[in-house]
Amino acid sequence: MGMTVMEIEVGNPANPEVTERVEFLVDSGAIYSVVPGPILAQLGIKPLTTQVFRLANGDKISRRKGVAMFKYRDRIGGADVVFGEPGDSNLLGAFTLEALGLGLDPLRRELLELPMILGGYGYDRGA
Repeated sequence: MGMTVMEIEVGNPANPEVTERVEFLVDSGAIYSVVPGPILAQLGIKPLTTQVFRLANGDKISRRKGVAMFKYRDRIGGADVVFGEPGDSNLLGAFTLEALGLGLDPLRRELLELPMILGGYGYDRGA
């Protein structure tokens, strides 16, 4: 099975004009995106919490987690981000894909635009 790799701009939501381009492996099975910690620190993104993750071999690791802005072409979204450490892969996870309005076609390994549906639109509360 092939891999999907893409380059995306990462930024601090508090300073969206300053971004860093990062190459990611798209992993729709991952919840969060992983960005090298030094890049996030350079952008002024601070960790908000620490999260425990289970690896495929059953081991548990802890990583810091914060919030970042992601830009891809004309799409901008915000999502939780894991502060990657040496040896961690740059992953683009499901939350980031959804924040950008994108999904991954698992057979073709291509990004697809997700239909943007706003629940409750047209609902008249006054009736």
